[in-house]
Amino acid sequence: MKRFIKKTLLGLFGGALIVGSLGACSHRGPGGWQSGTEASPESRARMVEKIGSRLDLDAAQKQKLAVLADRLQAQRAALRGASDPRADMRALFAGSRLDQAGAKKLIDEKTTALQAGSPAVIAAAADFFDNLRPEQQQKVREFMERGRRWGRHG
Repeated sequence: MKRFIKKTLLGLFGGALIVGSLGACSHRGPGGWQSGTEASPESRARMVEKIGSRLDLDAAQKQKLAVLADRLQAQRAALRGASDPRADMRALFAGSRLDQAGAKKLIDEKTTALQAGSPAVIAAAADFFDNLRPEQQQKVREFMERGRRWGRHG
């Protein structure tokens, strides 16, 4: 009986993890810079300008921020994959039983995409942050403490 409970709990936890992950990956903000699978150059430029003005970035720092935005967008696209994440999720629950093999395959695909793209994102984030002046770095830290997005709330 213990083994059954462990497997059930693990399956429920894994399902919740998949649902949460795919929901986060497929989130579309209303008109945000990443609202589609491909961010428009105009919306990305607005995002870079908005953050640039709040941090008082110079041209070189804005360029590093633009590279970071490109890397994040590429990582998001890789995590999303070629198919619709919501359809993939619905397919797991389509039958009378959860498609455990399909769920494992989906998690493996997302994990592989995350591992493949993360070094480029980390390098771009480090290049951007490490080239900020101390007062700019402090603004980034304060913003992160508030836990809000740059483009959403003043």
